[in-house]
Amino acid sequence: MSVDLSGARWFKSSRSSANAECVEVAFLDGGKIGVRDSKNPTGPTLVFTPGEWEAFTSGVHGGEFDSH
Repeated sequence: MSVDLSGARWFKSSRSSANAECVEVAFLDGGKIGVRDSKNPTGPTLVFTPGEWEAFTSGVHGGEFDSH
C-alpha cells in the first residue's frame, strides 16, 4: 500500500519530553493513521486502518501490553 505522507501533520504526545524516545502520529487521508519514530522522521512509517488503530489503542488503555 502506498500512502502520500507529504501533507501529513505529525504530532507527539503532550507527555513526551524533548530528549525522550517517542513516536509521532498523523491522521491521514481516508481515515488512516501514520506512526513514525520522532528521532528518524525520514525513516519508515507504519500506517494503520481505523479499525487497527482502535484495536491497538483499546489494548493500550486496557493494559494488554503492560509488562507483568
